[in-house]
Amino acid sequence: MLIYKILTSEQWATLESTGTFAGAPIDLADGYIHTSTAAQAQETTDKHFAGQDGLMLAALDSDTYGDDLIWEVSRGGAEFPHIYNRPLKLSEVVWARPMPLVEGRHVLDMS
Repeated sequence: MLIYKILTSEQWATLESTGTFAGAPIDLADGYIHTSTAAQAQETTDKHFAGQDGLMLAALDSDTYGDDLIWEVSRGGAEFPHIYNRPLKLSEVVWARPMPLVEGRHVLDMS
């Protein structure tokens, strides 16, 4: 199953240049890397990244993370995938695509 991490252009640049990304400020504060399922990604984008330019959507294979991937109840009682105990690695990214703003809302291409 694919899970998704939304990254700012600066975060994506860090991941590309160093090969790893420890997390966004909220990830570092919470102690894990926040990710979303396909069904959750648009709402996550709308809620936490509204109007931000230059976002990237990175697809990750959930099987890569083993016991470091923990599903926890969050927004609206839904279970979200959280990556613990490790940074995100560029080598783990299945694909990444820009998230353009169209009429004020991000377009997520998960095809």
